[in-house]
Amino acid sequence: MPAGSTSSTAQRNGHAASAADLSPLAFAGYAHFTAMQVRGGQVRGLDLHLARLRSASIEMFGKALPDEELRSHLRAALAASPADHSLMATVYSPAGEFTVAGPDVGLEVLVSTGPASSGPKGPLALRTVGHERTLPTVKHVGEVAKTYYLRQAAAEGFDDAAFVDRKGRLTEASIWNLAFWDGDAIVWPEAEMLTGTTMSILRRQLARLGIAQRTQEIRPANLAGLAGVVMNSWTPGIAVSRIDQTPLLDPSAFLGLLHRAYEAEPLVSP
Repeated sequence: MPAGSTSSTAQRNGHAASAADLSPLAFAGYAHFTAMQVRGGQVRGLDLHLARLRSASIEMFGKALPDEELRSHLRAALAASPADHSLMATVYSPAGEFTVAGPDVGLEVLVSTGPASSGPKGPLALRTVGHERTLPTVKHVGEVAKTYYLRQAAAEGFDDAAFVDRKGRLTEASIWNLAFWDGDAIVWPEAEMLTGTTMSILRRQLARLGIAQRTQEIRPANLAGLAGVVMNSWTPGIAVSRIDQTPLLDPSAFLGLLHRAYEAEPLVSP
């Protein structure tokens, strides 16, 4: 651990954030972010994280920060943190919410770090709920529905919630992408949703390994005969035992394949 570093840090635009810097953001809901696991001071899928921040900034603010500026802020946070940790980079406008920000208002970056994580052990039981995220392709903050439906699912004896859109298709879970295995190929849900960086890492590494993949509409009534997992920045795969009352097949071999593909993605330095 670098001298003077702590298990949790927060930096605004590359410098230690003060209480005055953070207090306007405490309950702010107009921003976007990317989350990653840092191992040995390096990350997987850096290009995907930068592309996510760039495209989301353009969508939400009409402009984006240069990649090198973002990388500089990431390097500053890594230098103040342990070799292994969780990192979240959030892009926001100082104009805040409920205002019309003019073209002269720039973008700022909050990079926060905390203990490394590999997520829950699983397997998870998911409860379906009808829900469609606003700006589904953007990883934005302030999504009260995710925690609300998670807690509703837990109150009914499940571990988490899985979302179903107005067409009856499974899309994603609260903070997870979904993936399935039919014995021959990996099946990704076809719907409007957030394409996770871990999901994108797996798709390109699975393609390099020659593993069959396809995208198709998946409905709760069509889950029989499938194995299922969830994934996010914590992990390339956690088993799903059932969705509602439908049991899914043992995903052990599927999980092994996903972890192998994930580990094939090189760790790189910002």
